[in-house]
Amino acid sequence: MPELRPIQDCITRWNSTFHMLKRVLESREAIISTIAIMNAPVDIPNQNEWDIIKEACTVLEPFQQVTVEISAESYVTASKIIILCRGLQTVTNHHQTSELITTEKVAELVTTLSSSMERRFHRMEYNAVLSDTSILDPRFKKLAFNESTAVDDAVQRLTTAAARCNPRSEPAPPPSGQDLRVNPEPHTSTVWSFFDERASGDNERRNPSTDAVLEVRSYLEEPIIQRAADPLSWWKSKALVYPRLAKVMARKLCIVATSVPSERIFSKTGQIITERRNRISSNKVSDLVFLNANLRDTT
Repeated sequence: MPELRPIQDCITRWNSTFHMLKRVLESREAIISTIAIMNAPVDIPNQNEWDIIKEACTVLEPFQQVTVEISAESYVTASKIIILCRGLQTVTNHHQTSELITTEKVAELVTTLSSSMERRFHRMEYNAVLSDTSILDPRFKKLAFNESTAVDDAVQRLTTAAARCNPRSEPAPPPSGQDLRVNPEPHTSTVWSFFDERASGDNERRNPSTDAVLEVRSYLEEPIIQRAADPLSWWKSKALVYPRLAKVMARKLCIVATSVPSERIFSKTGQIITERRNRISSNKVSDLVFLNANLRDTT
């Protein structure tokens, strides 16, 4: 058997309990043999308890996967929240009627999880922050919602926000790799008068609200992109097509704020300050932690 170290759970991290149970399950034969050989004063789990551990890991694994996905720092995560939470509810509710759950303890766990999520998530689609960022993600758009009313509210908020943006507040960068030449002054002869009159009339008829409505409608009619694609790259390529919505997106398509980054820093600091380096200065520790978090491998 492969040598696997036991994992100790931590009271501040629920997923550490999942990892502990999973490792115990993976090392089942080794644990039983070791307890028997050492004649340790520890009761070996009976078959029912092993079944509880196995079924509990099956129920908790989707929660672990979602926790890892929304704790990232290098890609957009807020737009996934509604979809991931609905997915967790669907998977957990399926366990209530699944034949894989046979023990009373795990059935009680599933019931508790289902009722808790129903209480926490039932109005999630009406959360302005989460719904706006979901509909602005070209991978999801309206597919992230179950209720049409929530979609209408989000579209109305985005349209209002887009109407307030000035698409010409910042000049667009020139295309790379092309020769830029200064255009000559437009001719003012009577030949162009009919076009100038038509263009001025068109500009007078247009207003920010109309442009915003057209942008939002056109954006929603575009096909969604693949789930593995980068939504920020898509918006970068479409910034000139949807100038108002692109400015709204820059404020709303974001990363979920979690405690994971700070916990990672604490873990790294614990690896720096050891028994052999217990007299290192606080400034030196701060510099090392900063470099560890920000320095990128350039090789």
